[in-house]
Amino acid sequence: MSAFFIKIYGRVQGVGFRYFAYKIAKKMGVNGYVRNADDGSVEIHAQASENVLREFINQVSRGPISAIVTNVEYKEVSEEDFQTFEILD
Repeated sequence: MSAFFIKIYGRVQGVGFRYFAYKIAKKMGVNGYVRNADDGSVEIHAQASENVLREFINQVSRGPISAIVTNVEYKEVSEEDFQTFEILD
């Protein structure tokens, strides 16, 4: 199991990005959360096997059709005890 903290920048709030990430996470079996950050980005803490996480990052990096992703940063972080994937406020 691996864990990554992902920050996605651009026009990513108010465009359905959290729900988009949620649907992908549920489909791929990724646990963690997605939330809007105060700086206008979207933050994701994602946990799964490393191969699954790499593909998850690939997919969320594109964003939903109404989003404009300008930058994606991610780093490996410590695992937490996530049992599901949630959208946080």
